[in-house]
Amino acid sequence: MLRTVVLAALIALPGMAYAQDAQVDTPPQRIRSVTLTGDQKCPKSSGGEIVVCSTLDQPYRIPKSLREDKPIAAQNQSWVNRAATMDQIGRVAGGLPDTCSAVGTGGQSGCFMQRNQAYAAERRAPASETNTTP
Repeated sequence: MLRTVVLAALIALPGMAYAQDAQVDTPPQRIRSVTLTGDQKCPKSSGGEIVVCSTLDQPYRIPKSLREDKPIAAQNQSWVNRAATMDQIGRVAGGLPDTCSAVGTGGQSGCFMQRNQAYAAERRAPASETNTTP
């Protein structure tokens, strides 16, 4: 039984190789790129055409090349961000803990936290610059 299967495969192998070579004789006339959303199916290709399909993960999101990663100007920020900034300024002026001031009990830990946050921001900056350039 195994011999007949192997023999049939060996006989069919040259025929399959010839069929593949026959398709390569003429290059495609057109290559079409299609972006699919949701449950769409890839369209069938016609003679002399290759269809390349890709799916769009987040169809309603602005593409990365068009996004702006720059900080938002103060006058364009929400009142929540403005209130948080004013709160932080008040904490520093009052010498509250974790504010990096010479006055108060938490000056050491606050300075350490600020240095860590600055370091993390510096590390993120080159990564965001490389992601935005195509």
